[in-house]
Amino acid sequence: MAEEEVEEKKSKGGLLKIIFFVIGGIVLIALGLGVGYLVFSSSQPDPSEEIEAIIERKMEEAEAAKKSADNGSLKKVSKETPEQENFVTIYYEFPGTFTTNLRGSRKMLQVGIGVSTQYDDTVMINVESHELALRSTILGVLSEFGEDEIQGTSGKAALASALKEGINNKLIALENFGGVAEVLFTSFVLN
Repeated sequence: MAEEEVEEKKSKGGLLKIIFFVIGGIVLIALGLGVGYLVFSSSQPDPSEEIEAIIERKMEEAEAAKKSADNGSLKKVSKETPEQENFVTIYYEFPGTFTTNLRGSRKMLQVGIGVSTQYDDTVMINVESHELALRSTILGVLSEFGEDEIQGTSGKAALASALKEGINNKLIALENFGGVAEVLFTSFVLN
C-alpha cells in the first residue's frame, strides 16, 4: 500500500508539472504577442502612403509653378521636327594598317582605314570578300600621293576621296556595284 501511495504522489506531481509547463508556455506566447503588438503597431506610416503624399505634393508644386508661369510670361512653343528619311550607316575597318612610300619622298605613310556605306550589308560583304584586292588598290592609291599633297585637312580629304574612288572602281569591276560612301582614317602617321 505504501508503494501505491508513493506512485499516486508521483503521478500527481508529474501531472502538475505538465499542467504548469503548458500554462507557462501559453502565458509566454501571449506575453510575446502582446509585446510584439506594442512594438510593431506604433504609429509609423505606411511607406506607400508616404510616396503618394510626396507625389501629390510635387504635382501641386508643378501646377502652382505652371499657373505662375502662365500668368505673366510667354508660353513655350516647340518647333516641329522635319520628317526626313534617315539611313543606317554601316562601317567596316580594314584590319591592321597600310604602310607605303610616298611619291618623290623618303618618308613613309602609315594609315588605318575604314569605309562606310548606307546601303545594305551586301556592300560590306563584298568589301570583306575582296579585301586582298582592295588592299592592293589602297596601297596603289596611297603611293601616288606626295608628302606635300597629304598635308592638312584638305590633303587628307583629297586622299580619302581618291581612296573612295579607287575602292568603288575595284568593287564595280569585281561585283558590278561599289557602294562605299566614305573612307575614314582611323590612324594617320607620316614618318
